[in-house]
Amino acid sequence: MKKLWLVLGIVIGLSSCDFSKYKLVKEYDFETRFEKSGGVETGTYYEVINFYKQLADKYPSISLEEIGETDSGLPLHLAIFSPKAEFDLEKLKKEQSVLLINNGIHPGESDGIDATMMLFRDLAGDSIPAPKNTIVATIPIFNIGGSLNRNSTTRTNQNGPKEYGFRGNARNYDLNRDFIKADTKNIQSFYKIFHKLDPDVFIDNHVSNGADYQYTLTHLFTQHDKLGGNLGDYLNKKMMPALEDSLRAKDWDITPYVNVFNKVPENGFTQFMDYPRYSTGYTTLWNTLGMMVETHMLKPYDKRVYGTYELMRSMIKITDKETAVIKDLRDQARRKYLTDRNYNLKFEVDETNPSLRQFEGFEAENITSEVTGKQRLKYDRNKPFTKEIEYFDNFKVTGEIEIPRAYIIPRGWWSVIDRLKMNNIKMEPLSRDTLIEVETYRIEDFKTTKTAYEGHYMHSNTKVSKSRKKVRFRKGDYLVTTFQDGARYVIETLEPEAPDSFFNWNFFDTVLQQKEGFSPYVFEDIAKELLEKDPDLKERFEEKKREDPDFRSSWYSQLDWLHKQSKNYEEAHLRYPIFRLPR
Repeated sequence: MKKLWLVLGIVIGLSSCDFSKYKLVKEYDFETRFEKSGGVETGTYYEVINFYKQLADKYPSISLEEIGETDSGLPLHLAIFSPKAEFDLEKLKKEQSVLLINNGIHPGESDGIDATMMLFRDLAGDSIPAPKNTIVATIPIFNIGGSLNRNSTTRTNQNGPKEYGFRGNARNYDLNRDFIKADTKNIQSFYKIFHKLDPDVFIDNHVSNGADYQYTLTHLFTQHDKLGGNLGDYLNKKMMPALEDSLRAKDWDITPYVNVFNKVPENGFTQFMDYPRYSTGYTTLWNTLGMMVETHMLKPYDKRVYGTYELMRSMIKITDKETAVIKDLRDQARRKYLTDRNYNLKFEVDETNPSLRQFEGFEAENITSEVTGKQRLKYDRNKPFTKEIEYFDNFKVTGEIEIPRAYIIPRGWWSVIDRLKMNNIKMEPLSRDTLIEVETYRIEDFKTTKTAYEGHYMHSNTKVSKSRKKVRFRKGDYLVTTFQDGARYVIETLEPEAPDSFFNWNFFDTVLQQKEGFSPYVFEDIAKELLEKDPDLKERFEEKKREDPDFRSSWYSQLDWLHKQSKNYEEAHLRYPIFRLPR
C-alpha cells in the first residue's frame, strides 16, 4: 500500500512540473540506404519520401509539398532547397535562378534518386557550400508506380543496385515519351510543378548504355540549334564546356551521350534529338536550359551515384554564377518568339559539319557468336584508347512555317484545349457566332507506325496543303494568340507537320475517316450530270484516266474521285480542324 501511495505521489509531482522549458530532441536518420549498404542498394519509394520529410522537418531551408496525382494513386512530391529559407517563389524568381532536378522517371535508373537525397542533405546541413543566387528543387521520384514495382532482373545489363524499380509507370507508360501527349496523371502533375517553378535550368537523371567506353558520366544537353538563338549558343559554347571543365578538374571526365546501337563510337556518332515528347525537349519549348545525365550502366553503382552527385554540384555552381546571364538570355528568347515572323519546325543532322572531340573508349572487334553463330560485337577493356572522333552535333533546318497571329480551335476538340490550359496557354472564347477568313490545312499525306508506341499509332512525314477561306465559328470556340510566353508550345503542338504535333499523336484521327459516302447505282446519274455541266471537270477527269492506269481500270475509283469534286463531299474529311489567323 505504501508503494502505491509513493507511486501516486511521484505521478502527481511530475504532473505539476513545467516541462515547457525542456525541448525534446527528435531523432533523425539522414544516412541513406545507399550509404548504409556500402553503395550497392537504393532506397524504396517510402524510404525516399520519409527522408525528405525528415529534412523538411529539421531544416528551415527545405520545404516539401504534394502537388497533383499520379497514375499510381499516390501524389507527386516537390522538395525545394532555398538558401535563405524563403519560399515565396514569385518574389524569389525575380532575382534568383531556379534549378529543377527530376529523378526516377525510369526508376530502374536510380542513380539520381540517391545522389539528390545526399545533395539536399549536404546543402541543408552546410556540409557543402550553398548557392547564393539559386533555388534548387527536385521531384524525388517521378514514376511512383514504376518505383513500387521493385525487382532485380529487368535492367538486364545494369551493374547494380541490387533492387530497383521498373521503367513503365502504373499504367505501363514510359513517362519520358509523354510530355506532349500527357496521357498520364504524372505528366499532368509535372505541368503544375514546372509552371509553378518556371525553372531556368532543368536536369533529368538517367542511366544508359549504347556502347562500352571509359566514362562513367555522359551528358545529353538539349539540341542547341533547336533551342535556337543566343540561348542555344550559350548552352553549346558556354554552359556545356563549363560543366565539362568543372568535372574534369574533379577527375570526373564526361562526354556527350553515346548515341549508337551495336556500333563502335569511334566511327563517330550523332547528338540525340530530344523532341518535345522527351523531358528536355518539352522544357526547351519554355526556353529552359535542359540536360539529361546519362551514367554508364556497366560502371559500379556507387561510382555512378557519386558521379551524378558531383555533376549536379557543378551545375548548381555554374547556374549560381551565371544567374543574371541565364535570366537575361531567357528573356531575350521569349521576346524573340513574340517578334519573329518564321519558326523553324523541322531539323536534320548536318553531316557536313561535325565537331571533333577526344574520346576515351575501348578497342572492339566483331567475332563469331557462340550463341547465334553470327558476328557479334565484343569490347576489350584491357585495350583502352583516346582518339579524335567526329561528333555530329550540328543540325540544319529542313522545314519552317510562317507564325500565324493566332489559332482558332473549335470547342469540340476539348482534349487539345485541356492540354493547352494545363500549360497555362492564354486563350479567349469567341463571344458570338462569326464568319472569319482563315488559313486552312488539308492533310495530303502521312505515314503511320504499324506497331503501338506508348498507347498510340503515331503519324510521321505529314504533308499538308494550305488555302484561305471563310469559316463559320461558334460562340465559345477558342482564339489562341501566338503573342504569349507559350508561343513555342502552341506552334509545336498545333502545326500538324511538327514531329510531336497533336496531329501526329492521333488527337485528330477522326478527320481521317470519311463519314458520308454514296451508293454507286444512284451516283452514276449524278456523276453523268456533273460532267455534262462542267467541261473543266470533264477535261480533268479524262486526263486523269489517260495518265493513271489504275484509275482508268477502276470504276469505283472514278466515281469516288467525281464524288470528291462535288458539293456532296464532306468538308471535314482530311481538313485539319485547327485554323490559322494570318498576320
